Amino acid sequence: MPWEVIAALEECHAKGFMHKAAGACNDAKDLVDKCLRQQRSKVQDDNRAAARAKRDRIKEEQRALGL
Repeated sequence: MPWEVIAALEECHAKGFMHKAAGACNDAKDLVDKCLRQQRSKVQDDNRAAARAKRDRIKEEQRALGL
């Protein structure tokens, strides 16, 4: 889950500015980005499928009405 990865990034950031500025948190940040990107992609896929189903249902209703 992204929450564990986000917690690791926050721990890294808590070590101080110089730690962050030196790039020590870059790996944790990359993991957070990857995890969030995967979640966003799944939501997009779900939304796309729901929209397709709705569009098909509307077309079917229009056909039934003779439109």
